[in-house]
Amino acid sequence: MNPHQEHPATPRALVSSLWRNRSLINQLVRREVIGRYRGSVLGVAWSFFNPVLMLLVYTFVFSVVFKTRWGIGGDESHASFAVILFVGMIVHGLFAEVANRAPALILTNVSYVKRVVFPLEILPLITMGSALFHASISLLVLFITQLILMHQLPWTLILFPLIVAPLIAGTMGVAWFLAAIGVYVRDIAQTIGIVTSVMMFLAPVFYPITALSEQLQWLLYLNPITFVIVEGRKVLLFGLMPNWGGWLLYSTVSIGIAWGGFWWFQKTRKGFADVV
Repeated sequence: MNPHQEHPATPRALVSSLWRNRSLINQLVRREVIGRYRGSVLGVAWSFFNPVLMLLVYTFVFSVVFKTRWGIGGDESHASFAVILFVGMIVHGLFAEVANRAPALILTNVSYVKRVVFPLEILPLITMGSALFHASISLLVLFITQLILMHQLPWTLILFPLIVAPLIAGTMGVAWFLAAIGVYVRDIAQTIGIVTSVMMFLAPVFYPITALSEQLQWLLYLNPITFVIVEGRKVLLFGLMPNWGGWLLYSTVSIGIAWGGFWWFQKTRKGFADVV
């Protein structure tokens, strides 16, 4: 295969590539997850302990040191604050893990570009698969904590995959864009970590969105993770139905971003071999 040839960038080409390479994606995601913990004593168990430890740290800092409260009524405990906080951490972590690693995906897999016939467009999908695995473990921790504290889980939690699906699509678009531009602009890999950290504090992760006046809340919604955090808490914790109108709008924009990122990746990939 000529690395300089044109690659189809249509939505049909994207779906076709995902289906055709589904087995390869599954194998590489497994290798990615296992390889991350290879050589450690606890192995994959770290994927369980890491979110627990980070949750304890953030809960101590914000609810004990800074005495942050969520304003949910009643005698609000540190434990209830931790559960609410954890949902925001899961959503941000899913986006941040993929976005932070995307700029270096091609540069760290040069052999796939130059020597092997390999569907480069699936590299961001492998990273997403790994991020989804860790997000799923974090959700398991959340459910266990809820059962211990509240002795029940709301039925609306089954809607959470639907709530997070647009974020996955939009994040893939961002990943394809960053993976491509990271080949030509190496500084992007150094700056994206700062951007994702800023996004965490400019989203209602550590505070409720009602902390801002209604006139200013739209500013937080410019952050792509805000909507998923707010609606995710509704279905995971409070047993409320999501904002379906907002979800439809968010999904439409996310699908557009996904296709735009894929289009950019496919149009620029013919130059990868010359640069790396």
